[in-house]
Amino acid sequence: MTEKIITLDSIEPVEIYGVNDVKLNIIKRYFPKLKLVARGYSLKVLGETGEITRFEKKLEMLEDYYHKNGLLTEAVLERLLGQTGDNLLETKDESLNNDIILFGNNGLVIKAKTDNQRRMVSSIVKNDMLFAIGPAGTGKTYTAVALAVKALKNKEVKRIILTRPAVEAGENLGFLPGDLKEKLDPYMQPLYDALNDMVPTDKLNQFLENRTIQIAPLAFMRGRTLDNAFVILDEAQNTTESQMKMFLTRMGANAKFVVTGDATQIDLPSKQPSGLLQAVKLLKKVEGIEIIELNNTDVIRHKLVRAIIEKYEATKKE
Repeated sequence: MTEKIITLDSIEPVEIYGVNDVKLNIIKRYFPKLKLVARGYSLKVLGETGEITRFEKKLEMLEDYYHKNGLLTEAVLERLLGQTGDNLLETKDESLNNDIILFGNNGLVIKAKTDNQRRMVSSIVKNDMLFAIGPAGTGKTYTAVALAVKALKNKEVKRIILTRPAVEAGENLGFLPGDLKEKLDPYMQPLYDALNDMVPTDKLNQFLENRTIQIAPLAFMRGRTLDNAFVILDEAQNTTESQMKMFLTRMGANAKFVVTGDATQIDLPSKQPSGLLQAVKLLKKVEGIEIIELNNTDVIRHKLVRAIIEKYEATKKE
């Protein structure tokens, strides 16, 4: 008898096991010759080698179906397991929304909500580098993090790297209490907030501990080659020209880079040019790079946010 441990690293266990192991019990009915023991993300399988191989193919089919359709119902599970061939059912449930990027914690559906967010989703498939520029509340960072988590779950990359320049917005970093990490964490909080919506707490802690997900200030990127990674530079309007060049040239093999920023909220000293503005001007015609400009119509926060942005923009024209 052979024993094998299978790790569910591209799908949440509840999607395979079901609530109270309802789906797992269905799977067991189709594989009576195997003993299946589920413990969180690990699934222990005991039985003959050939039967375990057949089980692994079916499990891969279930995961593929879930990633394509965003849902794996008990009825679909029965149909897939009952197939005599190994071909994945291609028919999608018509009720599913094509805007869905991934399913987050507690059933949270994370999807593109505006035309420009949809452009971000389609662009990152065709391009290795994407600039998403727009005002606060347009969901550019949140969408970028969702795309990164999706790529990691689908095993398209091996790690996620999230970075921001630690530039003070009218506050003095030196007066914050704690060590360097504690001083910098408030600057990284929006990235943590997005991840907390998308990755279960225990899994997120594991990813942070083993550095599958890395969150660090931009200065820590110097000298690195970022390959097999989905890399996001957030608040890029606060990079200097040399910092932006340094970051963009970190790109390694099989990497996706997303740069987000708001050109109206530059916190650099008045005489210091923004690296984001220079990069957009220099790279707008480079093949493999797309620049998407989000605007007031993409604001998905409270309705007052759009009104506030419009009022501030109006003062610039007076």
